[in-house]
Amino acid sequence: MASESGSTVWDCPFDYAEALEFDPTLKRLLTEEPVARIRLPYGEGEAWLVTRYEDVRTVTTDRRFSRHAIIGRDFPRMTPEPIVQAEAINVMDPPASSRLRSLVSKAFAPRQVERMREGTQRVVDELLDRMIEKGSPGDLMEDLASPLPLTTICEVLDIPDGDSAQLRAHARTMMNVSLDNKENAIHAKAEMRKYFEELTALRRREPGDDLISALATARHEGEVLDEKELTVMAMVLLITGQDTTTYEIGNLSYTLLTRPRELAMLRERPEALPQAIEEMLRFIPFRKGVGIPRVALEDVELSGVKIRAGDIVHVSYLTANRDSRKFDRADELDMEREGSSHMTFGWGAHHCLGAPLALTELQVALSTLLKRFPELRLAKPAEEVRWNKTSIWRYPLGLPVMW
Repeated sequence: MASESGSTVWDCPFDYAEALEFDPTLKRLLTEEPVARIRLPYGEGEAWLVTRYEDVRTVTTDRRFSRHAIIGRDFPRMTPEPIVQAEAINVMDPPASSRLRSLVSKAFAPRQVERMREGTQRVVDELLDRMIEKGSPGDLMEDLASPLPLTTICEVLDIPDGDSAQLRAHARTMMNVSLDNKENAIHAKAEMRKYFEELTALRRREPGDDLISALATARHEGEVLDEKELTVMAMVLLITGQDTTTYEIGNLSYTLLTRPRELAMLRERPEALPQAIEEMLRFIPFRKGVGIPRVALEDVELSGVKIRAGDIVHVSYLTANRDSRKFDRADELDMEREGSSHMTFGWGAHHCLGAPLALTELQVALSTLLKRFPELRLAKPAEEVRWNKTSIWRYPLGLPVMW
């Protein structure tokens, strides 16, 4: 930490990656300085970091904070190249974002999600059949967590089979936080954009039953998505619709397999799994640090601290999920906790549109896994499980299991 103009500025590499332990720097900020000045590895200048649940809710819902205002700014961030793109819904403010969200939400209507559940169940059954055929021991990351979300989102978007591996590679390159990755990240982003420009143009000309076609033809008050919006929306869905769910399947499986009491409870009461998943999503630090910031459009006071117009403001959903003002025994995993209102899928105008699909995949994957493998257990001590250390996401690189 360094003092500047009489105020403390925290140097925040946010590179903590000890299994699924909570980042002690984030914990200190939540406890000691809930609205703090921080310096991040990339980007110009400093930013505010807001860590309390209520303050995070204010920043994510109050029109005095704008995501769109970050466009064109070299804002403080964790990755060498900004992952966001100017036309993406995740850097729009209402009412512009409201129009897109309305169009996209039509594609995630309950009827569509139920169709996705049926498809997910089929894919999970096939993957677990294959795992059983190969025999014990297996690797949950390789056999289930990695292929399931990619297969599912590629089916939903109707991505040709031969293209999915390269698209995943591009997505992972964009998420890498290493300094020497900058040129690769720029290239990966350009290549992925070019791919989806061509694919979305084709779907607009020749629509099918897939999600891209549904987006291309959806109307809201007579309007449709334009070419750039459709291209970037398809990219966002591909990126957020596969890797993050892969990591969470790994994280939730590891959490259950290292907590015998909770695992036994869910085996006895499988109907409690949806509620348990919500609690695990609250409890598990699923990523490092922070994501896309906002800009204060006017002076705003939060927890007694004045944020000036033009300042960059980051929020931490991780600390909001562990705020003892909101959650009793916030640092404990309580599978029977009710009404958790966690922020793992974001909040406000940027709550994850794909959350229904992600929850469907998590529920189907874990419920089927517990049902078909009543003696599933880790094949090596928990401390020997290797964890990712280069991405913004927290997840096991492998999860060896036996049954």
